[in-house]
Amino acid sequence: MSLTNEISARRARELSLLMTRWPSVTGSPDEASFSEKLRAHLAETPYFRQHPDRLFTVDSHGEPMTQNVVALVRGTGRRTIVLAGHFDTVSIANYGTLAPLACDPEPLTQALLKELRSRPLNAAETKALKDFESGDFIAGRGLLDMKSGLAAGIAVLERFAGLEAPEGNLLFVATPDEENRSRGMRSLRNALPEIARRFDLDIVGGINLDASSCERDGEEGRAIYLGSIGKFAPFAFVIGRPTHAGYPFNGTSAHRISAEITRAMDTVPELSDEAFGERSPPPVCLEARDIRDGYDVTTPDRVWLSFNWLTHSRSASTILGDFRTIVAGALQTALDTQDAHAARYRKRDAAKTQGTVLTYAELLARLDAAALARLEALDRSLSGGTDPLKVSREIVAAAATEAGIEGPAVIIGFGSLHYPLVHLAQAEAGRQIQERLQHVMTEAANRHGTSIKFKQIFAGISDMSFFGHRPEAGETGLLATNTPSAAFTDHAPDGLLSFPTVNIGPWGRDYHQKWERMHAPYTFEVLPDLVFESAVACLAE
Repeated sequence: MSLTNEISARRARELSLLMTRWPSVTGSPDEASFSEKLRAHLAETPYFRQHPDRLFTVDSHGEPMTQNVVALVRGTGRRTIVLAGHFDTVSIANYGTLAPLACDPEPLTQALLKELRSRPLNAAETKALKDFESGDFIAGRGLLDMKSGLAAGIAVLERFAGLEAPEGNLLFVATPDEENRSRGMRSLRNALPEIARRFDLDIVGGINLDASSCERDGEEGRAIYLGSIGKFAPFAFVIGRPTHAGYPFNGTSAHRISAEITRAMDTVPELSDEAFGERSPPPVCLEARDIRDGYDVTTPDRVWLSFNWLTHSRSASTILGDFRTIVAGALQTALDTQDAHAARYRKRDAAKTQGTVLTYAELLARLDAAALARLEALDRSLSGGTDPLKVSREIVAAAATEAGIEGPAVIIGFGSLHYPLVHLAQAEAGRQIQERLQHVMTEAANRHGTSIKFKQIFAGISDMSFFGHRPEAGETGLLATNTPSAAFTDHAPDGLLSFPTVNIGPWGRDYHQKWERMHAPYTFEVLPDLVFESAVACLAE
């Protein structure tokens, strides 16, 4: 390893451990205080002591206010690459009695080793023990996801600042809230046009530094990801006709309807899609519950369903249209089945029951101004909630009551924030960057005696969906009108910048879990060099 790479590796390790020791669970006061700790640390480095105006924060959200940290290292010209990552983490609760050590990587790793050696293990624990005993993996809440990625970005920034005459500029950003609804990245995205004007920058590309997982030898983690998966959260609010349990055919079973919708949606392979040579997972049901309090012998008239639908190509309009078709078919199947059961039970033909499917936008169109105002007030009262499905469920239930909807009927829409699919192939500039990165990737792999490859789709939901992505107005409008809560809608202002992005980050295993661990040799030795050379290649005229 060259001296330059050794310095970057030591710096990446130092920063990774330091930042992991600063707790920053999403939504906590620690998350809000993290940005000032990071800004103050960077302010003491030689470059930013000389150029303090190039290090600043951008407000994001919350009380106390969470902030994005922005650090610019200038070279020559206007061409600029943005290095980005998030600093918030998931909860430390699943560490149990080891929670006090959760953010102290080296003591935690030793404590986990001691625990794993003390008892019988399942397969996942056996793998974790083997990894820890190898000495190549380090534990810590947020070390993998993704403070070691941030550390690599800072090491790259400092290496770039040390060049005699760097070509182009590097803009480093660290954002909060990725683990909730990407409010940090979205606020940074909205501020980026003004930052570019202020410093006269032409942003030509971005490198997201998020972590990936690999259960084998790391080949899935030693990768440059060319895109990030899209996510939709369609809901179905089922309205049946309640009846006393002793007279089941005098009503319509909301549970039967919901069961047919779930059967038609949950893990159905044909509902996945294929693009870029890879296939997305099929949709899964995230929540299914009836909407009532207390107990009686009346059948429930309302059932809520929410699904997670990951995509490689589908648009919002396609998803909503496909979902409507599926729901309408499932509704009719449920009604026909119950009619058939009634005919066999009563031993006479039953009238054919008809149902209705409405989008949330169509439901709102049935309401007067006073009802809409009441829904807006309800939305504001719920806007601080962190569970998007609960917030959406309460608003849809209130809207259905305001409209006086009688079952059988199903209201459909989107229950949570949409994460857009992004990929380099969406623009010519992206394809050019991929060509440059091919050479960088090959050289870095040879230099470090390892393998690095392109992967098409980063499978985890990430800030990359909003990083350099300018959403289409039509898609934004459709999502906004069919998402019950404004808090879970992306309000993208005019004038956003658009530039191609890739993900180059650390790899490890079991992120968000007790055994979350980061592969240190790749993350400290290879990653900073790969990110640096990638940025330099993309900055070249």
